[in-house]
Amino acid sequence: MRLFWHRRDLRVADNRGLAAAVEAADDDGAVVPVFVFDDDVLAHGSPPRVRFMLDALAALRAAYRERGSDLVAVRGDPAEVLPTLAAEVDAESVVWNEDYSGLARERDARVRMALDDAGVARETRHDAVHHEPGTITTNDGEPYAVYTYFWKKWRDREKAAPFDSPAGADLVDGDATAIGESLDPLPSIADLGFDEPDADVQAAGTAPARDRLADFCADAVYRYDEDRDYPAKEATSRLSTDLKWGTIGVREVYAATEEAMAAAQQRDEGEEGTPAADAVEEFQSQLAWREFYTQVLWATPEVVTQNYKEYERPIEWRDDETAMENLAAWKEGRTGYPIVDAGMRQLREEAYMHNRVRMIVASFLTKDLLLDWRHGYEHFKQHLADHDTANDNGGWQWAASTGTDAQPYFRIFNPMTQGERYDPDAEYISEYVPELGGVSAENVHSWHELPVGRRRQLAPKYPDSVVDHSEMRERALSMFKRARGEEEDESASAD
Repeated sequence: MRLFWHRRDLRVADNRGLAAAVEAADDDGAVVPVFVFDDDVLAHGSPPRVRFMLDALAALRAAYRERGSDLVAVRGDPAEVLPTLAAEVDAESVVWNEDYSGLARERDARVRMALDDAGVARETRHDAVHHEPGTITTNDGEPYAVYTYFWKKWRDREKAAPFDSPAGADLVDGDATAIGESLDPLPSIADLGFDEPDADVQAAGTAPARDRLADFCADAVYRYDEDRDYPAKEATSRLSTDLKWGTIGVREVYAATEEAMAAAQQRDEGEEGTPAADAVEEFQSQLAWREFYTQVLWATPEVVTQNYKEYERPIEWRDDETAMENLAAWKEGRTGYPIVDAGMRQLREEAYMHNRVRMIVASFLTKDLLLDWRHGYEHFKQHLADHDTANDNGGWQWAASTGTDAQPYFRIFNPMTQGERYDPDAEYISEYVPELGGVSAENVHSWHELPVGRRRQLAPKYPDSVVDHSEMRERALSMFKRARGEEEDESASAD
């Protein structure tokens, strides 16, 4: 008999570790699926993520029950729970899928030692990525710090096919006395110490994830490269939360994109404009970004709290009382910059934010408000259902010009230009900032230039800008030049 320990892989389909546990189980044995509510992990949780996790676990338990089995859900320290449960069911080994954050690796090391002490074998698999960290490197064997080179190798390497789901005969009987006492109802979110989220978190489980994937691959994927930066077009897959929690497997997603690629090649015959196949490959490159940031975290776990890129001098982030007031305005979506406020309000309402807008709000925090990226990272961690340590940290450090493949410090997003470019009709803005609902797109995108009286007339409840972009841009350039130890001015560009 084997225990399979679920963590960030809340599904039965295309689960590499689960498939390995089934394959290794004796002919007369079976696999016992387990999930452990670990208080050390929950200490880093948030209402949206815990809500999604519980919903995903409910769907996972239902999937096992459909197969005549069940999911054992226990609260406690995995280093204590797993050896004890292995002894109770006479399991020969415990199998799980690898995780790559520093916290996860420390936990897994403790679990391995505890199982060794108990005389229980253990096996692990790499499931959340196509190519495990450390296998795509430079010619010198070092992890890549530039995405472009990583992507070329990632793209050209063969990808495994999705793994089969277990059959009922492969799993422990749900009525088995050996696990009966462990089949308590799943805890409520309050039981775990969290309030229900204010946000409307999307449906969790493999079935909703597959629906999202199918809908995306039926249409939007063929326009992905052209439409993905426009938040009003709803042209993205919305699979980020599913991939974070593993309610769908990376191989299943990639296989679907390969099917879309084959269909795209037929679409492209005789078509003018950007080939559909290029659009599909652009989406595949986003999957590679996830793995790039995963290998960065694996190689340098300290990036969670430290800058990846070193500067000659410390960056002089603002931290005075006014700066903290600006931070509060940013969090609440009342900066007076419409596209920024729309993004922050979408985050609050949906536990999600469009990716282009994530870049805009991150640039605004670090380059307009001159606030440490860690403030933004922690806020996203609390409010995103799809918060992923590797991806969020990579994105924030990119925006702050402190990370791998980082945004050059002198290339600073203009929030008004970004809004006009990617939300030209102000559809996205008006959806999340109702105070501007009746204001023309032209006025929305020139809000900072309008006289105060005109702003009061058009949208009396919408706030004035907390800072002047042009002024703060110059301060940001000076701040980074000091950090770089430069004394002479350099030409700067605005995006």
